[in-house]
Amino acid sequence: MTRPIPWPGKKTKIRTAEKGLIPGMKITKWTKLPVTVKKIKRQNPMTPVDFSEQEREVLRIVQADLPDTQSPYAEIAARAGISEQEVLDLLKRLKEQGIIRRFGATLRHQQAGYGHNAMVAWYVDDTMDIRHVGKIMSRRSEITHCYERASCMDWPYNLYTMVHGRSPEHCTRVVYELARETGVEQYEMLFSYKELKKTSMSYF
Repeated sequence: MTRPIPWPGKKTKIRTAEKGLIPGMKITKWTKLPVTVKKIKRQNPMTPVDFSEQEREVLRIVQADLPDTQSPYAEIAARAGISEQEVLDLLKRLKEQGIIRRFGATLRHQQAGYGHNAMVAWYVDDTMDIRHVGKIMSRRSEITHCYERASCMDWPYNLYTMVHGRSPEHCTRVVYELARETGVEQYEMLFSYKELKKTSMSYF
């Protein structure tokens, strides 16, 4: 059972670089702050890219399921009106530039036996390096997402992980092990009851 954390009574300077607040901003009492999200697993910095209509058509196709044929890239090329080699060159270039972060198959974890998951909200206090804690948690194969978020007045938690397991006990065991390894003792486990929506982002 977790215990509420007493909020500091002294003037506290917010770590603006990590929290995304106004540089130099100070607060003397805790109020509800806008929530900003920063991924522990960083992507490469990128600038907007202008794609041709044919390139956009290729990306529209590959962001969904690939054609179920022996030559999927040839079929993509035919639908986009370019050559198969142009499709391969485009995807390779975008992967090297970090614009495409990952290109691979998606495993449906429920059908693979990992039918249970929990969002875990962790309170990492100012005496600890939250980025280091996040890296430790991100190394676990049972964790698919790890985010740092700003805390709010009645909700002090600032690090979030999504834990997957074969049973609720499996998820709980992973969380206990992470708590021991990181020294983070205050957390809340929020188990999922029903998946209402889960889709990939469509960019084009």
